[in-house]
Amino acid sequence: MTVRLEIKVGAEIHPYIENLAHLRIEVFRSFPYLYDGDMAYEVRYLETYSQSPRSLFVLAIDGDQVVGAATGIPMADETNAFKKPFIDQGYDPEKIFYFGESVLMPEYRGQGIGVAFFDRREAYAQELGGFSHCCFCAVERPSDHPMRPADYQPLDEFWHKRGYRKEPELSTEYHWKDVGNSEETAKPMTFWLKPL
Repeated sequence: MTVRLEIKVGAEIHPYIENLAHLRIEVFRSFPYLYDGDMAYEVRYLETYSQSPRSLFVLAIDGDQVVGAATGIPMADETNAFKKPFIDQGYDPEKIFYFGESVLMPEYRGQGIGVAFFDRREAYAQELGGFSHCCFCAVERPSDHPMRPADYQPLDEFWHKRGYRKEPELSTEYHWKDVGNSEETAKPMTFWLKPL
């Protein structure tokens, strides 16, 4: 497999939005997210990123197919509700660069692409300048969740190796519909931070 990484900034992502929406729905359907995705929501979500001139998209492309993507955006360009946990804990959102997601089709994992996604986003935040931290958030699922696969491996160790630390006081909730459910429910989310 020959995968190339392409960098897109802000509105440059427009031609890829539908592909990315499908990719997010497919990858996040698996545990631990179990996200029963909605195409209209996904397109709206990605449009928020495309409207920020400082947002970043790192695309993993095989041939002409997008097989993975990682996003980032200055937290200052996010919604007020999103910034609230940081403001409440005394952080300045202007100094934080947020990693939105890192999604990769299963057959492309284990080839260093996930590491490259983190490296490219961190380098971009440093190039922009003015940021003290990078961060991302992850869903919290109980270890005895009925849909947890027997061979599931959490990514905590991978994130620790990248220099990120879980910050339990920086937490929030997001709502989405789990696979097999008829209604949205709240999911606890915890942020991980790394000083730049």
